Amino acid sequence: MTDPTDPDVVYVYAVLRRTPGAAAAVAHVRGVAGDPIHLVEPADPTSRLAFAVGHVPAADYADGPLKAHLDDLDWMESTVRSHHAVVAALVASGAAVLPLSLATVYPDEDRARHALDTRRAYFLSLLDRLTGHVELGVKIYATPDITPPGPDTDAGRETPTGLGVGRAYLSIRRRRQRRNEEAWRTVAQAAAHLTQTAGALAVDRVAHTPERGSLAGPAPGTNVGNDAYLVPADRVDAFRTGVLAAAEGIPGLRVEVTGPWAPYSFALQPEPEPAA
Repeated sequence: MTDPTDPDVVYVYAVLRRTPGAAAAVAHVRGVAGDPIHLVEPADPTSRLAFAVGHVPAADYADGPLKAHLDDLDWMESTVRSHHAVVAALVASGAAVLPLSLATVYPDEDRARHALDTRRAYFLSLLDRLTGHVELGVKIYATPDITPPGPDTDAGRETPTGLGVGRAYLSIRRRRQRRNEEAWRTVAQAAAHLTQTAGALAVDRVAHTPERGSLAGPAPGTNVGNDAYLVPADRVDAFRTGVLAAAEGIPGLRVEVTGPWAPYSFALQPEPEPAA
């Protein structure tokens, strides 16, 4: 919890190994509040870790104001963009980077340094796992002419008419619904096979919730798969080629492979429980 009476708090972007290249990478980067980025090193001189940090106004990161900001799309977009720019600069330097969650803050650099010391083994284990790997996204779409099956509100309701127009209309609707359901099953089976193929080409996978409405963006169709994969950096082209080849020629299916990104989806895992 931050103290809004303090002018600034420490915003932490990422954990990384201390190297001259990492320090140089952030020397000209500015963070979410326009503040220069620098490295905070632990008190233990033998530690190989550092936090990439900047300073932000404490009043914006107290519980109440921060909750309001998180509901402000313009604020979120600007903050996410700036947060990612810092992480991307570190990744471009060749540093092994453990990106932290948006709005990770400490009251001051001493508290940040203490966290770096006390969580050193945890951070190092994650860095060891992620070094040499990147994140790739795979989004799977059913084309716009195939929609998720739902209740047919007209089923069983006939329009009384001597010419049988109502029955004919319902018959046509049912046939269309059956064709759509068959097409949806085909797409669902193909998407499951594609997920298995992508998983075999990656080290790990995180399944995100498929995007709906405005979150889905301008891409046509229904998003049926929205997963992140942890891939060795030297296997990015092979992963992309393998996934796109597996999707080729499947009717009703469209696939996007995005990235490579810093491994945001794999950066933080549940910490092990302390031994009894």
